[in-house]
Amino acid sequence: MAIRPGFSELFAALPVAVVVVDPDDRIAHANALAEQLLNLSERVMRGQPLAAILPPPADGDRREGQGVAFYDTEIAIPHGPKIRVDFVEAAIADHPGWRTITLHSAASTRGLGHAAGRGASARAASGAAAMLAHEIKNPLSGIRGAAQLIGAGELTTLIVTEVDRIAALIDRMQDFSDTRPLPIAPENIYPLIGHARRLALAGFARGITIEERFDPSLPPAAINRDATLQILINLLKNAREASKLERNPRIVITTAYRHGMSVAAAPGRPRVPLPIEICVLDNGPGAPADIADHLFDPFVSGRPEGQGLGLALVDKLMRDMGGIVQYAREGSPEMTTLRLLLPRAARP
Repeated sequence: MAIRPGFSELFAALPVAVVVVDPDDRIAHANALAEQLLNLSERVMRGQPLAAILPPPADGDRREGQGVAFYDTEIAIPHGPKIRVDFVEAAIADHPGWRTITLHSAASTRGLGHAAGRGASARAASGAAAMLAHEIKNPLSGIRGAAQLIGAGELTTLIVTEVDRIAALIDRMQDFSDTRPLPIAPENIYPLIGHARRLALAGFARGITIEERFDPSLPPAAINRDATLQILINLLKNAREASKLERNPRIVITTAYRHGMSVAAAPGRPRVPLPIEICVLDNGPGAPADIADHLFDPFVSGRPEGQGLGLALVDKLMRDMGGIVQYAREGSPEMTTLRLLLPRAARP
């Protein structure tokens, strides 16, 4: 005889973020997608005032007994980046004072490393990278060799320099086509952060103060050492480029332990704890509004000279390690935040 699923299983598997609020305006339940969107676990949210976790928008189409609806509205949540959602509040029939809030996110690709759209984009980039590398790199070698045979000269140097630049771009694209699993091991993140910071200060961030705000008691993370170092260097480069026109450019690295933070790759899938947080912040202007939702897609860049591969590669490497990367504009004064959420290494 088939066993009917219980309330908790059905609620957890809903394909939309849902929060249940009691008559005292406190959170009674939150499903997996709500935990993911609000950057908090249900255990932490349960019993908390709604306004402390999910401040409702100020205005809306409120009707007596029918709740309220806000469409394509931005909400500044206290425990994570701003979210842009359709916010729909509805009363629960036969339960006076109880209501549900559903959050339909049209911008999930901005915040969640496991979003299906970004996974599909990365797979498309993998195929494009492999094809382009094969079709372009061999002719480039011939062009470079022919230019060197011509002899020394300004135009020859220009040709060789441009060929080398294009070959380096192809090499970066090939990173997307590497589908081999990354070896994961317990690592202390602080030596990696320190190494990336020293490289930045010796090169592209020379003369800039990179502030540190660390939680000194973080446990080891389950990561790939080389991939994590590459991610940190990419984010620091982005921060320096983004803030270079500011009168007093600022770059900040923070770490924290997010108790109860976990995500599911998809509704109904097992949840994975991601408590170790590393953030790289800068005081630049942030991504243009028209590309913020697609910032981790390949070939999308907010800079005219940008190639749009750095953050796409960061997203791929984070997903390969079982983590996620998020983009946000938050704080006071407002700064750009790239947030890495990583799994903790298993205890011995």
